[in-house]
Amino acid sequence: MTPGEWGISIAIVVDMGISNSDFVVIDKVQGELTANIIKSHLESEGIPVLLQYESAGAIFGLTLDGLGEVRVLVPQDLVEEAKHIIKLSE
Repeated sequence: MTPGEWGISIAIVVDMGISNSDFVVIDKVQGELTANIIKSHLESEGIPVLLQYESAGAIFGLTLDGLGEVRVLVPQDLVEEAKHIIKLSE
């Protein structure tokens, strides 16, 4: 099984020995597409990323009442660097 088959974020978290509790929210966006673009950009810079979202929004494609909101999380010690990278890409 390749990392892409079970999520590159999980692979990075396991390989780096970082627990999910060490991750903090740095951004909230509408929709998985936007979140995955941010995730890809940060991961290309070597920053591990987790995405959190309401499963109903993802399953049904709903974007109302916060169901389409996706939270972008990075390790606490990389927050400033991640925010800087996101700001530069806007």
